[in-house]
Amino acid sequence: MPTRQRRGESAWAAPLMRSASAGAAFRPNRLLKQMLVLGLGFATSGLAAAAIAQTPAAPAASPVAQSGPPSPATPRETPSSGAAKPGDPLAAIDWLATPAPDAGLPGTVLLEPPVAGSARRPEVTVTPLASLVAPIGLVKPASTGLPVDLWRGSNAEALATLLASVPVRKSPAMQSLMFTLLLSETRPPVEGGERLLLARLDRLMDLGAPDPAQALAEQAGPTRSKARFKRWFDATLLTGDEQQACSALQDRPHLAPDYASRIFCAARLGDWPTAALLLEAAHALELVDSRQLDLLDRFLNPDVFEDAPPLRAPKSPDPLTFRLYETIGERRPTSNLPRAFAAADLRDIAGWKAQLEAAERLTRIGALNPNHLLGLYTERSPAASGGIWDRVAALQRFETALETGSAEAVSKTLPKVWRAMQTAQIETAFADLFADQLARIPLDGQAANLAWRIRLLAPTYETASHSPPPSQGRSAFVAAVAQGVPTQELARNGVEQAIAAAFAADSAAPRKLQRLLDNGQLGESILRAMQLFAQGADGNLGDLTDALATFRAVGLEDTARRAALQLLLLDHR
Repeated sequence: MPTRQRRGESAWAAPLMRSASAGAAFRPNRLLKQMLVLGLGFATSGLAAAAIAQTPAAPAASPVAQSGPPSPATPRETPSSGAAKPGDPLAAIDWLATPAPDAGLPGTVLLEPPVAGSARRPEVTVTPLASLVAPIGLVKPASTGLPVDLWRGSNAEALATLLASVPVRKSPAMQSLMFTLLLSETRPPVEGGERLLLARLDRLMDLGAPDPAQALAEQAGPTRSKARFKRWFDATLLTGDEQQACSALQDRPHLAPDYASRIFCAARLGDWPTAALLLEAAHALELVDSRQLDLLDRFLNPDVFEDAPPLRAPKSPDPLTFRLYETIGERRPTSNLPRAFAAADLRDIAGWKAQLEAAERLTRIGALNPNHLLGLYTERSPAASGGIWDRVAALQRFETALETGSAEAVSKTLPKVWRAMQTAQIETAFADLFADQLARIPLDGQAANLAWRIRLLAPTYETASHSPPPSQGRSAFVAAVAQGVPTQELARNGVEQAIAAAFAADSAAPRKLQRLLDNGQLGESILRAMQLFAQGADGNLGDLTDALATFRAVGLEDTARRAALQLLLLDHR
């Protein structure tokens, strides 16, 4: 019976295995078979190599045969690095026939980095999934320069307390920094993100910025909780954009801050029967206090109360009460109300004087673009004299002088308009508007000194610092601050010495704030530095040095310089 060749065995080993298996007494096991095969294979390879060496070379093929096409029965040979050369020994194992590398070639080059540089355990960074929530903010980190994890590592309740309490009224630089922190696109802490969001919305309203508060609430999702909706609803009432909030409330009545808001929104959407029914239910069940009930009754039935005397004005109305008084024709002045109510006076339904006063009030805290104020100032001729009308007239005359390009006209009008801006405490807004134009007017004397100081309050302060007027006594130190290199030799009083110490080469953040920075708590360290600056501006010079040094340590060089310049140049504050 023929023996079948085993898979994996070479053809030349088959007869050998058949002969070995013929003897009944000799039955090698599998391991012994493999050893015999390999040993005989190497021996056979040696004998075959010797036979090939003794065989005479075959005659070369004729040129005609070489140029012709290959025979169909013979496959075309392809060059291979592993092909055996004449004279090389034959091998049963493929890799034994691979020729040795040429000594003239370079060694093996790895095309990938090593798996590990050492035997030490690699460090693993673990980020909880809860910390990967979407960031919330209106300004991208690329624009603010602040990282998206600004609040990382800090307690949300502590951050909320700082956001609500840091004073910024006296320093335009701190106002700008606060708005940057509130509006920058940042990711909330792992725990307490809702608390921090509500604190941001509350501080924006406190600063008189209901428009950004409304936009921030809308980005975060105003209907995700009652607290968010209430702040969104209040902001829309002051901006005049309550239609969208009322539509959302109609779809989700459980979000209503109170019963009065449901009555107002039903009427605002044109559903007067529902509004009247809700009003009757509120009256019967005493769901609304009597004063607001009377106000809602006049809101829904204006013809019934046409000849009725005006209602008594509340001392501290909420946004809904303020709007209800406005709708019944008894609009309340906003000068004695929180700043957020001043934004309601910027609408066209308010008079020009009310708009001007509201614009000055909001510009003073940094909540209004100076160009908006300029547009109101130049909208028409002053209606009277005294107070705000004198400021309007002074600015209009100064702007006319600038347009003429006359140095004499500018010299006459600049001191008057500057005193008017100081009265309103909006000097930095004036500097932002007119610094570049003043730089192009060739002034001299006191007008030149004043123009130089105004230019130092503008964003282009460093450019102005390189051309100080010769007659300005404090010009050397102020110019050095604008360039970021004030020295103790130039300082003449305690405030200047404290500022110079903050800009020294060896200055650093105080130890307490440095620990926060080492822990990655950048946002909290900035807020605490702002607290120190407010204390330093009030006379604690050590805190002033620490605050400015911290700003510089975290990369807020521009904020540090502008804050110092404003402290030196805005004396009345």
